[in-house]
Order: sequence, then C-alpha cells, then structure tokens
Amino acid sequence: MRLGFPQLQRGWALAAALCFGLVGCASGNGNGSPPPAETPSEFAPSDAAPAVVTPSDTAPPDTAPPANAAPEIPPGFEQWYNQPLTWETCDWGWQCATISAPLSWGDPGAGAIELALKMRPAEGEKLGTLVLNPGGPGSSGLSFVTAAVDFIGEPVLQAYDILGFDPRGIGESAPVRCFDDERKDWFISTDFTPGAQGRPDIKAAAEEFAAACADNTGLVLGEIDSQSTARDMDLIRHLVGDTKLNYLGYSYGTLLGAYYAGLFPHNVGAMVLDGAIDITLGFDESARSQAKGFENALNAYVTYCQENAGCPLTGTVSDGMAQIEALFQEAFEHTIPTGTARALTRNLALLGVAVTLYDEMSWPILTQALEQAINQGNGYTLLMLADWYNDRLADGSFSTNSQEAFIAISCLDGRGATDPEIMDANNTILSEYAPTIGIFFHDGGLMCWGWPHPEVEIEFDIHAPGAAPILVIGTTGDPATPYEEAVALAATLDSGVLLTYNGEGHGAYGRSNECIMETVDEFLVAGVIPEPNRRC
Repeated sequence: MRLGFPQLQRGWALAAALCFGLVGCASGNGNGSPPPAETPSEFAPSDAAPAVVTPSDTAPPDTAPPANAAPEIPPGFEQWYNQPLTWETCDWGWQCATISAPLSWGDPGAGAIELALKMRPAEGEKLGTLVLNPGGPGSSGLSFVTAAVDFIGEPVLQAYDILGFDPRGIGESAPVRCFDDERKDWFISTDFTPGAQGRPDIKAAAEEFAAACADNTGLVLGEIDSQSTARDMDLIRHLVGDTKLNYLGYSYGTLLGAYYAGLFPHNVGAMVLDGAIDITLGFDESARSQAKGFENALNAYVTYCQENAGCPLTGTVSDGMAQIEALFQEAFEHTIPTGTARALTRNLALLGVAVTLYDEMSWPILTQALEQAINQGNGYTLLMLADWYNDRLADGSFSTNSQEAFIAISCLDGRGATDPEIMDANNTILSEYAPTIGIFFHDGGLMCWGWPHPEVEIEFDIHAPGAAPILVIGTTGDPATPYEEAVALAATLDSGVLLTYNGEGHGAYGRSNECIMETVDEFLVAGVIPEPNRRC
C-alpha cells in the first residue's frame, strides 16, 4: 500500500510473502489462456549482449539520442560511474556488493552514501542484468530478490543476472532512523481521532516523528526521494556493464521505473511495471484511488467468505461489510483483547485485515481471524497479522525500517492538503468512495506535518518520449494499486503497453497464471511485445 494514516505501504513484497510464506500459491502454473503464436513486434531487451530472438529486420533501428537526452555519465559524477564493482559470495549461489553513490544528485561535492546490492548470476547464456524492486516505498530489495527467484520464470533466470538492491534510506542503504522500538510501537498502534477534534494530536505526533527522523538520520533524510533512487538505478546499470536498464518493478517500484524512463528514456531496456501506479495523481487523489481499491477488495472478500463454510459474516454482502466496520469501531472505542498484554487497536485491526487482501490465497486466514475477533471477542490473530505487516518481532523490536522509510520518502515525493476545509472535503469524498476503509485515509496530509525537508519537484517529462516499449501490468481486482491506475500509466507513457490480469490480488507476474508468465517472460527474454490491451 502507498498511503494512509496508519501507513499502508508495503507493495508487492507483502503479497509475495503472503503467497510463499503463509499459504503458498501458484507460480505460473495457472489455467490462463496461452499467448498467441504471433505477435506484432519485437525489440532488443538489452545492449549488454545479443538478444535471444531479435532478428535485425524486426528490431527498431539504432538512432542517436537527441541533444537533450541524458548523457552516459552525468557531468560531475564521473567518480561514481567509474568506481569498480566487486562482488563477493554472501549466500549459496548469491553474490553481494556495496557501491558508493552521491549523497545528493544535485551536488557532487555533498558527500557519499553506500548502497547494498545482491545478485544471482544467470543460469544460462547471459543477456544482461535484471534489476528488481518490490515496492513500498520502504521494502528491502535484498530480501525480495532472494524470494523472487522462486517465482520468476525459468527463461528469465537463464538469461539474466537477477539483482536486488536496498534503495537509499531503506535497509542496508543509508537507512532512515527515527523512533526507538517502544515509541515506534506506540506510533503505529495508536488510534487518532479523525477530523478537527483529533488533528492537534496527529500534528503533535507527526512533528515528534519528523524531529526524531531528522536527529537520528542526518543529511540523507533530505536526499531519499524517488528521483534520486531512479538516478541510483542508472548508476547500477552502468556499473554492471549494461547499456540499457532491464527492470522489473512492482507497486511503488512501477513509479521508480516510470521515473527512470522519464529521466533516462534512451537507457530503457526491457522494463516491466506490475501493479502500476498512476504517476499523474497527487497525494489526495491517490488516497481516494487506494481507499476505493481496498474497499472493493474487501467487498470481494466478503462475497467469497459468505459463499464458504465457517464465515462469521452473516446476511448480505452489505451486512458483512457493516460487521467489519463495527469491529473496527469496537477496536477504536474499547480496543479488543488478544489474550496477551497487548490490545488490538483500530489501526492494528485495519492492518490485520488489509494485509490479507494482497492475495486471495490468504483470504481463508482472514476468515479465521474475523471468526476469532467477532464470535470470540479475541483479536489475537489480527494482531499477529498486523505485527507481521509491521515487521514487529515478539520481543517488541522491529526487523526493518520500512515504516520510517515509507513516510520519509513519501514526504519528499508529494504531500496532501493540510488546510482544514480541504481536508474536511477530502474526508467526505473518501467516506463516499470507501464507506468501510475510507476513514483510515482521513487527514492523510498531516502525515508530513513538520517535515524538515521540502518536496522535490519533478525534473523530467512523465511521458518518457523515446523510451523502448514498457510493459505495464494491471490486475482488475488489485486493492493497493487499482486497475485504473495501470490503464492510466500505460496511457501516460508514450511507449506504454498495457497487459491485464483478470483476477484478485496485488500484482500479477509470479502469482497469477501461465498467460501472464509466458507473456512477461517472452517480453523480457525475446523482446516480444504483446498485442495492445491483451487480457489474461
């Protein structure tokens, strides 16, 4: 998820963890219709080596970049682009490296930070390097790439080195640090009253958080915007020896890919953006889109639940939604006991529900959690799901800085309204769009109240003119990045090609069906472009 108060961010990494960590799911073995035998065109995925299938009479001609295209090495940053890249064995079959990147891509003299990389070499004849991002912002690329090789198609594993990295501000790459564990636990579990009555408390909490981030992170806090990460991706591309960036990004990772294409259109190789974000939306518009997406996903879950045994939700689908809303309200007014020293708050109840909506294979877990909470008055399972979402361990510590990074990066990329009248109007719209979920997105602009660094302005053409074909994937029942956003991103990018998965859940490649798997694999390895608006 990307927005909200509490923070609902985690992107496709969470869906993958649900899919492979809790209940398992299909990895390209579904019953989707096979791709057509013939496709209209092909392109060369990478200039690092000859493509597997790129006949010279079908590949687009090589053209020199226009005069205003990004240079191969940005002036003043030669020392970073010319550094050696040294890989060391870190896990069985894996290699790790640390590279230096400029603290500020606007000032080569401002200092340096380190970025952590992890790579699995190609299993066959190497075509190039495929860079992955799981979403967030805030999710670790190092953790994700380790799991990703279990669901990436075999043709891709044969042709590419598979590389993940922790973006700046995240994990092992100059991480954002804010609250200690005890204060962080309070921050993510406390229920603030939406609307005018609770805004002073929200502002005070946001200011405290912002001050802690500034004190404990330092100068890098103002340099972890998404455009800076996209520039880091070009540095990685150069250091691994590719003349084009081959990229697979999920959820927020699609924004990074679109930003890269805008900044470096002539450096785009084979690029797949799955669970796409509409980069033209502002903060408040995006909040509405996502709230509606989760509302629709919850509605689909209730339909499923009531059609299966053991469902605690009675009556019509609307009745079932009302019962979940009543559970949230109960958690807000009284909290719900869990059989432990901790109680289930409304924020934590939401996270426990929302985490299961990323993949329909996890819906049975939600049924168990709701049965326990509604019929037994015990919120333990919802609490455990929320803890898992938040990377909270049993001892009260946190295994990642995903929540801190999400807020810090988001507050640089764009902010919502903080004017009371505008917030009131936005809250009304949110409640209309999403009667059950919308309240959790109320007053979202206050998330960045008191943030010590300004927003970063877009420095590129969002249409990415001159970029190679970019495959944009949307799932019709996606809760976190609604399908309409994929349609919009494909239309925004001059070279966008839309691929639709008819199904539920967040993201498609690696968790949907054979049609998606084969289409994406052929695009990445052979440069085969699917026919426009293909549906799987």
